[in-house]
Amino acid sequence: MNQETLEKMRQMRLQGMYNAFKTSMESFKTESMTTDQFVAWLVSNEWDDRCNRMIEQASFRYKASLEEVDYSLERGLERNLLERLAELSFVKESRDLFITGSSGTGKSYIATALGYRACQKGMKVLYANTARLMGQLKMAKAKGTILQELKKIERADLLVLDDFGIQPFDAGGRMNLMDIVEDRHGKKSTLITSQVPVKDWYDIIGEKTIADAVLDRIVHQAIRIELHGDSIRKLQAKR
Repeated sequence: MNQETLEKMRQMRLQGMYNAFKTSMESFKTESMTTDQFVAWLVSNEWDDRCNRMIEQASFRYKASLEEVDYSLERGLERNLLERLAELSFVKESRDLFITGSSGTGKSYIATALGYRACQKGMKVLYANTARLMGQLKMAKAKGTILQELKKIERADLLVLDDFGIQPFDAGGRMNLMDIVEDRHGKKSTLITSQVPVKDWYDIIGEKTIADAVLDRIVHQAIRIELHGDSIRKLQAKR
C-alpha cells in the first residue's frame, strides 16, 4: 500500500511529500508522531520543496534576505516601509514598486530579498536584468516563441526588472516593454530597480506614444523607494 501511495504522490508531482514519506518508511523517524503531526510534517515538506523550486525558477542572481538588510547606513531607507512591504500586500494588490538610487546603494539586494520572501510565501516570481530580458525576447521573436515567453512573464505574481534604463530601449524593446506592462497592469505586480530617476524614464524609453502609454500605467499607483548616499561596497571596503 505504501508503494502505491508513493506512486500516486509521484504522479501528482508531490515531490516534497514523496521524499518525506519515503524517508519515513526507511528511517521509522515518524513512529512517535500523532496522525495530525505526521500529516503536518508531510505538508510542510511539500511546501518547502515547492518554495525551493520557485526560488530556483525565479532565476535570482544571488541569495538575499530581508533579515540581513542594514538599516544603519544613511541611504534614505525607512525600516517601517520595508517591513510593511515584506508583508507583500503590494503584490496581493497588484501594485508596482520602484527602487531608485545611484550604483551600490542596495537596490538589487532589497528587490531580491523581497523576491525571496514572495517565493517563501508561495508566489511565483521572475527576476530579470532588464537589458538582458529585452535581448532574450528579441531572440524569441526571431525564433517564433515570443508569445510563450510573454505568457511566462505574465504568469509571475511578481516580476523584478533589475537595472532598468542602463541601456536605452530600441524599437523592439519598447514594444516588448509595452506588451509586458499591458499584460500585467492591474493584475500582477512589477518591481523595478533603476539608477535613473523616474522623471527621466520617459527619455530612456524613447518614442513618445509608447513612453506615455507605459508610464501612464505604472507610475501613478506605484510605491517608491528613493535611495541615496555612497556605494555600500565602498563603505564596506573602508570598514
